[in-house]
Amino acid sequence: MPIYFYGVRTKIYGCFSNFSRHGFELDGFWWPTNEHYFQAQKFATTDRLWFDKIREVKTPKEAARMGRSRKYPLRPDWEKVKDEIMEGGVLKKFETHADIREILISTGDELIVENSPSDYYWGCGKDGTGKNKLGLILMAVREKLRDRNSN
Repeated sequence: MPIYFYGVRTKIYGCFSNFSRHGFELDGFWWPTNEHYFQAQKFATTDRLWFDKIREVKTPKEAARMGRSRKYPLRPDWEKVKDEIMEGGVLKKFETHADIREILISTGDELIVENSPSDYYWGCGKDGTGKNKLGLILMAVREKLRDRNSN
C-alpha cells in the first residue's frame, strides 16, 4: 500500500517532510531543515547574503517563503540542478539521523507519495497527477541506504 505523507504532523512519516526538524551539516554549513538547505541553494551562486539569510531564518516556513521570492536572482542552472540538490539534502538528512533512517528503510518497497494538494512537481497534487518528485527521491534515498546497510 502506498505511503502518503504531507507536513510534519503526518503520523509516523512526518519526518519525510522537508519541514521536519532534522538538521544536518552539508557544504560546510549547518541546516536546521532540508527546506532551509533547498531554498538557500537557489541563490548559492547569485546572492550569498540572501543565501545566508535563508540559512539562518528561524522556521522552514519562512525559509520556503524567502526562497520563493523573486526579488533576488535565481542561479541560472536552477532548473537543471534542483532535483539533484533536493536528493543531496534528503540523503544527508537521513544519513545524519538513525531514527528516521530506520523509518524510511522500514517502508520496504512501498510507493512513497508527498500528498500535497497544491504541489504538482514535488507532490502528487490535488488530483494525484503530480510528478511526486519528493516521493521518488525518498524512494531512491531509501534504496541507497538499504544498499549500504547490506554491505
